[in-house]
Amino acid sequence: MNTHSFTFAGARLQALGSGALHWPEAGLLVVSDLHLGKSERIARRSGLQLPPYETRETLSRLEADIEATGAAQVLCLGDSFDDPAAAMSLSEEEVLWITRLQAGRRWIWVEGNHDPGPLALGGEHRAELTLGPLTFRHIAAEGASGEVSGHYHPKASLSARGRSITRPCFLLDATRLILPAYGAYTGGLRSRDPALCSLMEPGALAILTGPIPRAIPMPR
Repeated sequence: MNTHSFTFAGARLQALGSGALHWPEAGLLVVSDLHLGKSERIARRSGLQLPPYETRETLSRLEADIEATGAAQVLCLGDSFDDPAAAMSLSEEEVLWITRLQAGRRWIWVEGNHDPGPLALGGEHRAELTLGPLTFRHIAAEGASGEVSGHYHPKASLSARGRSITRPCFLLDATRLILPAYGAYTGGLRSRDPALCSLMEPGALAILTGPIPRAIPMPR
């Protein structure tokens, strides 16, 4: 398993190439913005038909990360579903899949702006959660410290061998860490966007996802 290790607020963390965050000491795996059921929500609201495979693809990657890390705790950092109705539209197979992933471990749903947390599914439901030196919430808060959040779906570009590669990324500075979107059908906001530049301190890093996670100065 290829990872990029770093220390944040005194916690030794690993950025996985999939976009998940691993905290080995706590046995914790964190994923943000799964947006499960996005194809169903788009079809329901606009009639546009997308291949309905994103939920299975996302759950497959999540299952692989849980097995690879041996996580005893899984924290879904908001916008786990594309809207509340999408959570109710899961197939029986998908519900059983999530139930199987939850078995034998602590599972925490943090509420997002797209969903309040899938109350019909098992696990804990929190507005935010503090574990040791870290506070986990969906949207970054002003003046926070030791904060881990999601919401913005950050991505960044790297130029190599005459071509540009754009990937989802983690954004990291001394006070906050923003996770990339984990879901298969999620777009992204470039790190140069004013919303992200105003949040992240000078000297912030972007950790690009992919087969070999790579840290670069945050493109601004």
